[in-house]
Amino acid sequence: MDSSTITLLLNLFYHVLVLSLVALGLGMVFGMLGVMNMAQGEFLTLGAYAMVVAQRMQIAAGWGILLAILVTATLGYLIERWLVRPLQTRPLDTLLATWGLSLLVRKGIEAVFGRQYQNITQQIGGSTQIFFVDYPSYRLALMLAIVCGLLMLGLWYKHSTAGTRLKASVANPVLAQAIGIDVKRQACMAFVCGVACTGLAGALLAPLVRVEPLMGMDYLLGSFFVLVVGGLGSLSGLFAGAGIIGSTQVLVSTMLDQTYGYLAVLTLSIGFLWLRPHGLLSNR
Repeated sequence: MDSSTITLLLNLFYHVLVLSLVALGLGMVFGMLGVMNMAQGEFLTLGAYAMVVAQRMQIAAGWGILLAILVTATLGYLIERWLVRPLQTRPLDTLLATWGLSLLVRKGIEAVFGRQYQNITQQIGGSTQIFFVDYPSYRLALMLAIVCGLLMLGLWYKHSTAGTRLKASVANPVLAQAIGIDVKRQACMAFVCGVACTGLAGALLAPLVRVEPLMGMDYLLGSFFVLVVGGLGSLSGLFAGAGIIGSTQVLVSTMLDQTYGYLAVLTLSIGFLWLRPHGLLSNR
């Protein structure tokens, strides 16, 4: 196996893991609450700009990551309590309200930071040799962190009491309420965790991308495509969707062009919506 093939495989693995991380937050909100949060991409943007604040203040990147989680979790709690919860039984109204929220957050970011691109300095620079190929060290560290985080989340969701309550609240809210589970609290926790995960993703990706107010839109679309293909309500569906969408985009973009990569992903997603609307591994 030559170096170009190994690099392609590493890039593919990186892209799939990043898609999994970004789609996780939307999957938690959409899959567990049935709420299509159109502002989910802006939470990723807020996480990235938390790193901009940390860099301007000349503090450690870890504080920027913590700031991203705190800001997005706090906003998520307020939005779920005062915007999403009153409209949860009216999907179209929720869609429109969160879309308006996304515009408000985006314009707020532009007012504070401007429209220009921001660059974040990588805390882990240089490259590391893996399989006889030099690959960026920060990307490798990020990939390892995502794998460990997703494994821990999967174990927590499958074996913990809190995960069991959350699954019960999603599967049958009326019955869960009858046996003493606070369904509203579970819904709030799912929403807050979902947007906080997206904010964390933005903070971790900030050193690798150009940070600007519109950056969340592409990630929102990519996350939606992942959920369309993989299905809602399961981590296995999330991984399957990220694997298919990520590998398709990377392979087609490498062989042809990035525009054809987006076109292939869009065509694939439309095909799934038509032929398998619940995705590959939906629990619904």
